[in-house]
Amino acid sequence: IFPPSFQDLFGVSMVVPLMNLHIKSLGASPTVAGIIGSLYGIMQLFSSTFVGCWSDIVGRQYSLLACILLSALGYFLLGTSTTVFLFALSRVPVGIFKHTLSISKALLSDLVSERDRPLVMGRFNAASGVGFILGPVVGGYLTELEDGFYQTSFICASIFLLNAGLVWMLPWNEENAVNKKHQQSKKRTDSSSAEGDCDSHLKPVTNGAMANDSPFQSPWVQIATVLKRIKGIASSDLWDIFLIRLLMSVAILLYYSNFTLALDERFGVKPLFSGYLMSYSSTLGVLAGCLLGPITRLYQHNTYRLLLHSSAFTCTLILLYASALSMWMVILSSTFLAFSTTIGRTCIIDLELTIGGNEASGTLLGVGQSVTSVGRIIAPLLSGIAQEFSPCGPPSLGVGLALIAILIMNINKQKYCSSGNVKLKNQ
Repeated sequence: IFPPSFQDLFGVSMVVPLMNLHIKSLGASPTVAGIIGSLYGIMQLFSSTFVGCWSDIVGRQYSLLACILLSALGYFLLGTSTTVFLFALSRVPVGIFKHTLSISKALLSDLVSERDRPLVMGRFNAASGVGFILGPVVGGYLTELEDGFYQTSFICASIFLLNAGLVWMLPWNEENAVNKKHQQSKKRTDSSSAEGDCDSHLKPVTNGAMANDSPFQSPWVQIATVLKRIKGIASSDLWDIFLIRLLMSVAILLYYSNFTLALDERFGVKPLFSGYLMSYSSTLGVLAGCLLGPITRLYQHNTYRLLLHSSAFTCTLILLYASALSMWMVILSSTFLAFSTTIGRTCIIDLELTIGGNEASGTLLGVGQSVTSVGRIIAPLLSGIAQEFSPCGPPSLGVGLALIAILIMNINKQKYCSSGNVKLKNQ
């Protein structure tokens, strides 16, 4: 799973930074380019929950292969886009099915114990982050060549096809055997021994996702099951966790929303230096993913407490940046913010899966992605309004939202500390 995740973000990050330049070269106005970008975000918003739930029903292999191949089709069409219409058409399959990382995370959640999950998720994010760091560099080099954008798009599509081959070669049959063995042993154990089983290294591959359903059953049956599972999430007690995710996502997005412009206005820093600083932060984020194991052991695997402390640290660092009097304070805040945000993202995912239960891991991760997509829609609007007052307006507003998230976590602290294994009401 780790090599495909690296290749996935490596391929995507080669192409995405070049898209605005390409669509402009096709004659699209900034408004048209913005509409196409917004449509992509809206498709991601509505499809992430549906596709994640679908992966719970038909199994990870079938859903992951379908998403990879259809995403490859989208990037192949992008490599043939000589008109604005073809460009927009190429974004449709990617907007609907580019949820490969979410399904991969759900698969990892199926394979490892709850105790090991933060460590494995951190390493997974680190592997993905390395791809995201290297991709823009390679893409920038390739675009200098004749028809560079088209070549870059075809390379990205080829990477997705390679990923499909790697996923196909995974030992799914062996894992399903482990799944059956685990289910049989689980029936013979009581609740206390079940807690001990959680510490075993391998868990069921799909935790029942493939036990009763087939990828070749009626599409209407699949859709009905998906809607039923989504209803179960909507009526669960996870609303506060998703609200915390939304508030912290918007707070961090507000921090980055006018980062380059604010540094130029406040300190006269050129965009090139701002770019280097953001790459520096991304690199530190990769390192933070590798350090999650020791950190979670230090917190005795109390994910909620770690999330609370990392969110408070993130809030403090955004405040430090908003009130910075020199570039050294900005660099200091960026350095530690890379660690706190990486830890916070991993903790919120782990908490969603722990409380919601692995039986619906794909659905939970899909809903989480939808929540983040809402944040990406809201943040630019809030940033624009806040910038009317001050270059420090967006991060200052982010501090306020982070404080609300911290307050919600403190209010519900006893609830999650006393009953860490709360499951969904309806599954």
